[in-house]
Amino acid sequence: MSELSAAKDAGPAVPEGTVLWKLGQHDGSAAEFAAAGSNGAKGVFSVASTAVKAAELQSIPSGLHGATNPELRITYKLDKIPVNGVLFRVSILDAYKSVPQMSVFSNRQLSGIIQIAGVDGTDSKYDFRKTYELYIPKEQLISGTNELTLRAARGIYSSAAEDKYNWWTWDNLSLEALKTPVKEPIHGSYTLTGTMVNNKQFYFDKGAVTHLPYIMKWLGLAYSGNIMRTSCASDVGRSCENMGEYYEVLKDYNMQAVALYLYTGDIKLKEDGSLPDDAEKKLTDYFKQYGQYFQYYEVDNEPGLFNRSKAVNLAIADWLNKKGKTIAPHLQTVAPGWAYWPGYSEDSCGNQKGTLKQCGDPDGWERDPEQRNELEEVTDLTNGHSYGESYIFSNGGSFTENLKTFGGAVDGLSKKMLTTEFGTSDSHVDAYQYGASERTAAVFDRIMRGHIGYADMFVQHAAFFKNFSLFKYGFNLEEHDPGATEIYYTKEGEDSRVSIMRRLDLAYATHGAPLSYQITNKDDLADKLVYVRAVDTSTLEPLAGSGATSNKLLVNFVNFEETEQTVKVKVTMPEKTVYEGERFGRGDTYEEARSYMSGRNATPVLEFTETLAPGEAVQYILQPSSEVADVAPQGFKAAAVKGLSMHLSWLEAPGASYEVLRADGPGSELKVIAAGVQSTEYTDSKLQEGTLYTYAVRVSGSGVMSEKTQITATGLVPLDRTGWKVTSNVNTAASKPESAIDGDRRTRWDTGKHQASGEYFQIDLGAVHAIEAIELIYTLSSYDYPRGYTVQVSDDAKSWTQVASGKGKLELTRIAFSQVQTRYIRIQQTGSGGNYWSIQELQVYSRE
Repeated sequence: MSELSAAKDAGPAVPEGTVLWKLGQHDGSAAEFAAAGSNGAKGVFSVASTAVKAAELQSIPSGLHGATNPELRITYKLDKIPVNGVLFRVSILDAYKSVPQMSVFSNRQLSGIIQIAGVDGTDSKYDFRKTYELYIPKEQLISGTNELTLRAARGIYSSAAEDKYNWWTWDNLSLEALKTPVKEPIHGSYTLTGTMVNNKQFYFDKGAVTHLPYIMKWLGLAYSGNIMRTSCASDVGRSCENMGEYYEVLKDYNMQAVALYLYTGDIKLKEDGSLPDDAEKKLTDYFKQYGQYFQYYEVDNEPGLFNRSKAVNLAIADWLNKKGKTIAPHLQTVAPGWAYWPGYSEDSCGNQKGTLKQCGDPDGWERDPEQRNELEEVTDLTNGHSYGESYIFSNGGSFTENLKTFGGAVDGLSKKMLTTEFGTSDSHVDAYQYGASERTAAVFDRIMRGHIGYADMFVQHAAFFKNFSLFKYGFNLEEHDPGATEIYYTKEGEDSRVSIMRRLDLAYATHGAPLSYQITNKDDLADKLVYVRAVDTSTLEPLAGSGATSNKLLVNFVNFEETEQTVKVKVTMPEKTVYEGERFGRGDTYEEARSYMSGRNATPVLEFTETLAPGEAVQYILQPSSEVADVAPQGFKAAAVKGLSMHLSWLEAPGASYEVLRADGPGSELKVIAAGVQSTEYTDSKLQEGTLYTYAVRVSGSGVMSEKTQITATGLVPLDRTGWKVTSNVNTAASKPESAIDGDRRTRWDTGKHQASGEYFQIDLGAVHAIEAIELIYTLSSYDYPRGYTVQVSDDAKSWTQVASGKGKLELTRIAFSQVQTRYIRIQQTGSGGNYWSIQELQVYSRE
């Protein structure tokens, strides 16, 4: 590695401690212990003193094995309870690739579950060794004899078949009394995670911005300094349209970002190997505009798979180090998102140009550890994409390939790792030998647990993305209510990726100073895999660059058991005051999963009782009521629906319910027409046709209203476009008529040339409807309006009757006419002009 500044540890330093006991030496060997499963290895060991004699160690197993010796109980005495709790450390020498789990119980209460990364079974020539740390609060300790139980735990979906694969070997184990309070209840290792929220794969637009906070909160990512991928692309028009607002939302929710912007497929380097001026300008402009918001920048995305140049990647890294860090001094650079693609003859790839067939330039360079290391030498963090079980593939696995690059790992990878893509496709299933009952769920659970074991930061592929999705997809987020966001189930009857990610996020990726808590039904939860994590995020350091902070208190309950469990807890809050906030639990939609809690009076103790379904995770996001400012609901919209009614919708604001206000006619006073509305939508019915209505909404009890919106009740609503067929007499080779009815304003149908009389756009409604208006929308190309038009209708698409004519207008043309029954509609352009005739979206209105 070069002498570049090393990436800062993701989490705060663990305070010093006084050794209570230590078993074994940190010498890279387990020889002082008994072989696991041998007659000499006992399941119980009593620590008599701080210094354990070598002969005594021979009764301690060299690790645990799910099938032969799944448990070790260590008893020790405390004259008094350490006021700052204790820290358990275990150094792992080897483990099977199944990601075995070590559950740790202190006096029969779960302290945590350590996710252990291993390479045995992968044919890797290199070892992976790592020391894991676990905070045990003083509330789980007693004065006198204590018992620390270590147990090999199966994956939540696995059967006894997995037991023989759940094993590890340790170097040493220790317990320390902490001298000062911890800033983080460390749970094996410090983990940051996230996903990517964009619209239609490429766009960081208004739809992505409005959905972003909903996704981050529902997944349990918000407020803890977790990380999202922001990969708006320089070669995709409008990809970065609302990037500034997007970054502001990340800042508001105390979230980090790893950015990727510059498209590398068409870059031709200068003779000296540096970036061309246009590429430098793109990067410079992006960094000057947004550099304060993101903490990491990724050099490239899967350069071998997408046939990218190593020299170009090196030039980008050089620019980042010399110029990017000048604009954004806090920046940490990230190696390309390695796909570890081999040469073209071994596995072909796309983006081929000319007759030379290659996967990267030079061919196959991404699979070569030495060539990858050229990028690793000049970046701060490593990377590596993985899906399904690919991370532990002998060739091409992100875990195993990084071991090749760095020559093994003596205590975790020698370079911090930010994985910018991980996940599963709908076709991935867990390895059969583990006996999982839900194999599509189990494979996602295992890959995420694997990353907890060996990576520092990792980002799930995308929240909305075909075959890899967390949530239902296939629509335009700009036209979608984020409160209606719904879980995507990979397979009917199996757990969802969202449920798994929430469970692991709440257990491992919620950060801040620990809040003291007492479980009051200890006997019910003795030896149960039920985990409690309560933190104060206000103690987190401001994020680099953005300076983001948080004031939220997060209280999490996680059930790793296969049966329902009830947990009763008393949490000591920072203040004696009234708290309020959100609760996220079960529910297939965001609105089902979220509820708002108010009036929670802390003494400063707050009591919680949660009955958790198998695998369920619940999170409370709380703050003192005195700190909750009145906020006006944003994104307030009104749309006509069938039956002289208006559907009102808005984005959520802090509060338990809403009041809807309406004024009837111009100049009338707004009056409350609905109170105690629990959701972020309301339908106002039985309106008077022709009346202009003014609407607003506010949180119940608040004096701050949303922006007002006005709409006239006409009784007209847009027809459902499902099943429509659209055609044109204009050459459609480069412009498809379907683009005018796909719900995406960025796509369009156009004439492809200066508009001329006689061009038409035709619609087959699929059935006869009574229609009264047509709307042509082209706001992104406002001068592409029809210079003249006629509207004709037909029952058979042969005999046509004209019902309207006129001239188009800038941005939008609305054509109204007397009600007519028809199946076919033809809009004919009758003028001429120097612009295309374009339609981005088309609606037909009816009273049906």
